Amino acid sequence: MKRISIINGPNLDRLGRREPEIYGDKTLTDLENLLTAEAALLNVEVQFYQNNHEGFIIDEIGEYSDSEVFGLILNPGALTHTSLALRDAIAGSDLPTVEVHISNIYNRESIRQHSITAPACIGVISGLGFDGYVAALRHLSNLD
Repeated sequence: MKRISIINGPNLDRLGRREPEIYGDKTLTDLENLLTAEAALLNVEVQFYQNNHEGFIIDEIGEYSDSEVFGLILNPGALTHTSLALRDAIAGSDLPTVEVHISNIYNRESIRQHSITAPACIGVISGLGFDGYVAALRHLSNLD
């Protein structure tokens, strides 16, 4: 069975409480429950990781690269716009990675409109809320 990892970066543990007018009122647990149900329909396994610290996320990607993980769904949060090290970890992992953003980063402050990490990913989904994660999961589940 294909294993797909979902990594959520800084502040995504605050979903449902942090700026609900931008990110909605659903929690990280709600997202994980949604993706677990979708994974069962797609006959794939999912695992979840959230951390507010760049180095821990980079370490996790390295561990996934050396394991049975097939692909990665990544919401790097603000690291999207600042972390060359995270971009390098994605590129060096050889994992097909889909970058996901709950809000439309291209409709936000100018500093949030450029993704350093996107060029290392096979695709980017931005602005679809939790549905973006579902689309990313469906896409990765269909890859060989």
